Amino acid sequence: MNRVLAHTGAKYPVVQAPMGWIARSQLASAVCEAGGLGIIETSSGETEACKAEILKMRELTAAPFGVNLPIRFLKDDAMLRFVCDAGVKFVTTSAGSPAKFIAPLHDAGITVYHAVPTVDAAMKCVDAGIDGLVVEGTEGGGFKNPEEVGTLVLLQAIRAKSDIPMIAAGGICDGRGMAAAFARGAEAVQMGTRFVSCAESPVHQNYKQAIVDAKETGTYVLNKKSTPCIRALKTERTAHIHEEGLMPPDTFTRILDLYFGGDMEAAVGLAGETAGLITEVKTAKEIIDGTISEFFAIASRMGALADARNFG
Repeated sequence: MNRVLAHTGAKYPVVQAPMGWIARSQLASAVCEAGGLGIIETSSGETEACKAEILKMRELTAAPFGVNLPIRFLKDDAMLRFVCDAGVKFVTTSAGSPAKFIAPLHDAGITVYHAVPTVDAAMKCVDAGIDGLVVEGTEGGGFKNPEEVGTLVLLQAIRAKSDIPMIAAGGICDGRGMAAAFARGAEAVQMGTRFVSCAESPVHQNYKQAIVDAKETGTYVLNKKSTPCIRALKTERTAHIHEEGLMPPDTFTRILDLYFGGDMEAAVGLAGETAGLITEVKTAKEIIDGTISEFFAIASRMGALADARNFG
């Protein structure tokens, strides 16, 4: 059996990324109901609101879901303790070393995957006893490693050193991307930008439309000489930041005005390179059904080529 499906309990190996403020019960439950795995974010730092969103998931879906714990952004162990007591069965960790988190999560019967941007980080997680990895390439939106490594290269490099289960993240928004990731050793894919722009996403229509309108060259990697390094949509604001080289301290101050107010110059709109592949807003079910159908069509064609021993 596919190990990620065994670990998550989801119907399909399609995971929704834990975007701050966005990945809450409205979006995550829609992904779960469509057969994927919705993940509730806690990176917003709104501990009580995130706790409420986790509890609300029980009301909205009977399907399994997960929670993300971004280690560097947690103020204390309150969210860790809550997740351990809440009956959550799957957690992704990110932004820091998961070493101290693995034991208490395992003691609570929780499967733990950690997000990694390099082979070295992956091997440290394997040595620490992690159950699986979210392998994040530079194509993805949001927080990035300034040393850019593409998802397809990173998957192969990690698979060459370990047989650990991998969820591929970055540059994937459909069945083609999923098939490419599976060919390199992944057993699931994680999508962020695709689900930010889906019908059930709570963000403003202007943000969704900016993703739909973006070209394949429609994002910048910003702040590479400092932290955090991010990938975001091209706007007048991000063009200025890109030219200056560093993000000003107020870059994220008005992020909610962008996400939910629709002011695309209020902050930076995080998005991955797949914005250039997304041409319309679809429901979570349409996205997942289309991804799975396309994946199997490609897998069938490749299997037929293998059976015939020719290249088409």
